[in-house]
Amino acid sequence: MLRDITIGQHFPGTSLVHRFDPRMKLVLTIVYIVLLFAASNPLGLTLSILFLALMYKVAQIPFKMILKSLKPILPIVVFTAVLNLFFVSGEGDPLVKLGFLTIYAEGVRYAVLMAVRVMALIAGTSLLTYTTSPIVLTDAIEQLLKPLGRLHFPVHELAMMMSIALRFIPTLIEETDKIMNAQKARGAQLDTGKMLDRVKALVPVLIPLFISAFRRADELAMAMECRCYRGGEGRTRLKVLRCTKQDYIDLAFCIVCFAVIVPVGVPEFLKEHDAPLGQRTRGAFRRAPLILWTPLTPDEKGAARPFQTPKLKSERKKLALRQSALSPDAFCVLPI
Repeated sequence: MLRDITIGQHFPGTSLVHRFDPRMKLVLTIVYIVLLFAASNPLGLTLSILFLALMYKVAQIPFKMILKSLKPILPIVVFTAVLNLFFVSGEGDPLVKLGFLTIYAEGVRYAVLMAVRVMALIAGTSLLTYTTSPIVLTDAIEQLLKPLGRLHFPVHELAMMMSIALRFIPTLIEETDKIMNAQKARGAQLDTGKMLDRVKALVPVLIPLFISAFRRADELAMAMECRCYRGGEGRTRLKVLRCTKQDYIDLAFCIVCFAVIVPVGVPEFLKEHDAPLGQRTRGAFRRAPLILWTPLTPDEKGAARPFQTPKLKSERKKLALRQSALSPDAFCVLPI
């Protein structure tokens, strides 16, 4: 299971995606993530996934590896889908009603779209690490954030920390697998029993893992110190990043693909977010209480008590209209 996680790994190759300029690749990845969440209809999301599948095909990365890498995030995808399924309300009659939980057709639509978005997000960001080495990715991040250096922002240190973190993800996963196999050989039950017992059984795994991670970090820092590594200003590079004609052609192709996706999926997203708040939530707050601010009146003993709302419906409506200015003294809750 742990060996199927390929997040942070680099697969060397000579494809167009591998030879693409890492700075443009990083910027296009961010644009793709924004476009992925801006596409609010199935057609726009489908076009985004087709574009991602084309990039994987050009990079010559097998789809079986992608499916294996998506297995560890399935619990997150299911949890996100369940939240959208039960907490997004819509118009009309509910499809299923289980006590205080109701499922609308709008909730099912949002749950499916959000699950597909999360999986496409992981696959899209993984393509960046699959086709870009950590050293080249560090140089790309550093050059993109170089304008912040004038504000005394530690650009090089930040880029180095991000690249080292990505580099050590596969190493820590391999180390975790070795520790778990060693604990199982000693009779530890890591995959059986109740959930609480499984969590307790992970303690003998996490302690050696943290010790190993700290030891590796100390060894890496010592090795960089012995080689007089300073970085930042004055550092020379063996491979200087330069954009070629092929990079501009690839960039133009990606821009054309994004220009096709944007008119399909983004207009509905903009239309939905330009709508008033009541229409945008699609009835999510329709059953919420109306909170109005009303003054506090002292009782006979001098203690403050909330203003008593009228029982009649007509007087309640008049009170709501009169208190619509939201006086900041106190409040009472009036059900709609």
